Amino acid sequence: MSRASGIGSWPGTSIREALAVVRDLLADAHLPYLPELPARGPGADMVGRAAGLLVDLHVDLQPAGWRLVDRPGRDASRTSALLREDLDELAEAFDGYTGELKVQVCGPWTLASSVALTRGERAVADEGACRDLVASLAEGLRQHLVTLERLVPGASFVVQVDEPGLPAVLAGSLPTTSGFGRIRAVDPQVAAAGLRDVLAAAGERPTVVHCCAPAVPLPLLRSTGARAVSLDTSLVRSAGWESIAATVEDGVGLWAGLVPTDDEQPRATELAGRLVSAWRGVGLPLSGLAEVTVTPACGLAGLTPQGARDVQRATVHIAQELTERSGG
Repeated sequence: MSRASGIGSWPGTSIREALAVVRDLLADAHLPYLPELPARGPGADMVGRAAGLLVDLHVDLQPAGWRLVDRPGRDASRTSALLREDLDELAEAFDGYTGELKVQVCGPWTLASSVALTRGERAVADEGACRDLVASLAEGLRQHLVTLERLVPGASFVVQVDEPGLPAVLAGSLPTTSGFGRIRAVDPQVAAAGLRDVLAAAGERPTVVHCCAPAVPLPLLRSTGARAVSLDTSLVRSAGWESIAATVEDGVGLWAGLVPTDDEQPRATELAGRLVSAWRGVGLPLSGLAEVTVTPACGLAGLTPQGARDVQRATVHIAQELTERSGG
């Protein structure tokens, strides 16, 4: 049957309240997850949290954003404290839970394009720095998963790697720090290898790569060994659906970001119908809809708590609709 999940980010500053909502809406027959609450400030955001997982690399927050530094400081301590709080609350909220549970981590290329070197340029501009970041993030993720499985021993963890910045890295469209130039594009094979190394840190656990930007590089993502790809379906054009069909036929699952994260909320039947129409248009069998995971189009941090609940509840309704249409 089709199931529902979320992308990761959530509004507000109470991790306990966010976990309660996610657990209540998704823990029965869908895929709950550990929310991220960027409203709590630096270190609770996607980039800051991943930077806090790095092993033998340290970051600090500068006026221009996160920067690699020689030794950890106050910002690293705050990031670690926020993560400890989240994990403690996760262990309490999912005490006795058995089933799949998703966690998210910023991917290596989005991280490298968001963190600066000591001299101020984006880390993605330096090949050696990129190699170090990939290795450090992979080891940090491995250790993080060991901790998670100790805290929630009955859970089977699913790992989502967030790469919204990957298309810009591949296109060479990122501006330099000065703003007068563009950072050279990363070779697709190098990008795939870096992603592959981070995904490998998950071991045998299911993995999904999420990218909510236009022009998701699906052929590259298929080559990384990810079990599934997650994308905003409203950004997909006809050629993109052909690539989605090739992805699904290659055995890689689709996480369809179907529910808009603005104030306009079409009916679940209408949103499901859009996917069914596109699915049939590229010759995919309706039975395959039962394997689709339904998510919001992107994170929910920009909504009100009630708006986030409504969007997450809509994913459940659409998953039920897709299950029915698949004949399941």
